[in-house]
Amino acid sequence: MNIHIIGGGNLGVAIALGLSGFVPECSVTVTRRNAENIKHLEAKGINVSSDNTQGIEKANLVILTVKPYQTALVLKEIAHKIPSAIVVSAVSGVTIEDLQKEIPANAVVRIMPNIAVQFGESATCIAFQEKDREAAQEVVSIFQRLGTAPIIEEKLMDAATVLGACGTAYALRYIRASMQAGIEIGFDAQTALAIAAQTAKGAAQMLLEEKIHPEQLIDRVTTPQGCTIVGLNEMEHQGFSSSLIKGIKTSLLKIRE
Repeated sequence: MNIHIIGGGNLGVAIALGLSGFVPECSVTVTRRNAENIKHLEAKGINVSSDNTQGIEKANLVILTVKPYQTALVLKEIAHKIPSAIVVSAVSGVTIEDLQKEIPANAVVRIMPNIAVQFGESATCIAFQEKDREAAQEVVSIFQRLGTAPIIEEKLMDAATVLGACGTAYALRYIRASMQAGIEIGFDAQTALAIAAQTAKGAAQMLLEEKIHPEQLIDRVTTPQGCTIVGLNEMEHQGFSSSLIKGIKTSLLKIRE
């Protein structure tokens, strides 16, 4: 499969690296106005160009990772060269209806990955119209190899952006705070970070493997009158859960402005 990624920013590059590492049978091209900034991708076997249309006629899949205001212009530029390609949009706030106005003949799929796609660990939410279900399954199959790929209703794509993409920053902020606490209780910074990051990774892996509610796993490490429960209670007294929930909801309000 030939995959053409238009937009060589952080997300476009992360997707390209994920594809090259976990879907190696794909041929990947990434475009960016200043292609020199992504020349390093060539060492991974990824094609790089400053021309959005270079080789695009061979593409089975065209992935858009551009700014919302650039989307219509880009589609006008490439539409006549991709008569049968599946167009996959990772552009926030641009609906399938908006996209199909520019490319009515193409199957269109919306995705919202996060930058962990580079390491095969993204939560990539996927939405599509029923008429494009068959084409969408190809997209789902690819992104299942790059993490998880839940299918959602399109109306939830803004929420997916906040929970799955912005959520990376929220999770990292927790790890940073845990690291800082580790330093306060005696660890050097490098060791504290290693412990905090692996602990978060292990907790997430347990949830994904066992598919149970987080509280059931919390119960396994929370003994009566123990140190875990007093720590959890103090965090809740300080607003840990409520501040996280408020932060996520505030981000959603912002994205809908």
